[in-house]
This record gives sequence, structure tokens and C-alpha cells, in this order.
Amino acid sequence: MEVTRDTIIGDILDFDIETGQFFLNIGMHCLGCPAARKESIEMACEVHGIDPDELIADINDYLATK
Repeated sequence: MEVTRDTIIGDILDFDIETGQFFLNIGMHCLGCPAARKESIEMACEVHGIDPDELIADINDYLATK
């Protein structure tokens, strides 16, 4: 899986639940909320004031080790 700005958070978590750590580490504690699982990374980062490119790079680096 390669994560992009348009990737849905729920899809990432379904692919590898361990990716939840990246969201929790930047203050996105609403991962269990149905609405949050249906948001794209870009949408969620905008709401939380986070740089999506940095989060995407971290998650893709992690997934590349799997």
C-alpha cells in the first residue's frame, strides 16, 4: 500500500492497524470515530493543523519495512 493525500484513514488502519500510532502521535485521537475513519489524510491534517506530507512520508516509510 502506498499512502497519498487522498488515502482514507480507515483504509490505512484496515491495511495495518499499527499505523494508528502515527495518528495518535500527532494528536489525532479520534480514530475510532466513524467520521474520522472516512476522512482522507489531507482532510484530517487540515482540521488538526498538521503537515500531511510529513505524516504521509512517515507512514509510507513504516509500511515499506513490512
